[in-house]
Amino acid sequence: MLNEHHERVALPDERAVAALARAAADALPAGSLLVLSGPLGAGKTTFVRHLARALGSAAEVTSPTYALVHEYPTPAGTLIHVDAYRLERAAALRALGLDELRERARLTVVEWGESLLDEEPEAFHLSLDRAGDPDVALYGATWRRPPRR
Repeated sequence: MLNEHHERVALPDERAVAALARAAADALPAGSLLVLSGPLGAGKTTFVRHLARALGSAAEVTSPTYALVHEYPTPAGTLIHVDAYRLERAAALRALGLDELRERARLTVVEWGESLLDEEPEAFHLSLDRAGDPDVALYGATWRRPPRR
């Protein structure tokens, strides 16, 4: 499911999203930064919900749009979930304390965090999309820097 060629992964249903999240949880090294991009409704928070479950969290995962940061305990360490939609630049994320959060996290996931990619060459990037007719639930994902198992 994860590949080195940056090929698109089809996500025809939520089971496929959950499988991708499990694969990512297994492959992403401790301390990783994962940037999620994609339009509204592409499944970014849904992916994080499945990622949290894959890491062993029983917490209710919701969008951190207004709180900006949610933290979810997992047996392997904290999953940090950041929503940067209302933040214009990576500097705003730094001012939010992103570096300090990352120091104590098993995994940090930033939705809408594309501004970090230039400054964080080690970051993983998963772009989620909704393809075709908005009334049809066909989704996809593209790893820009896939994690290695």
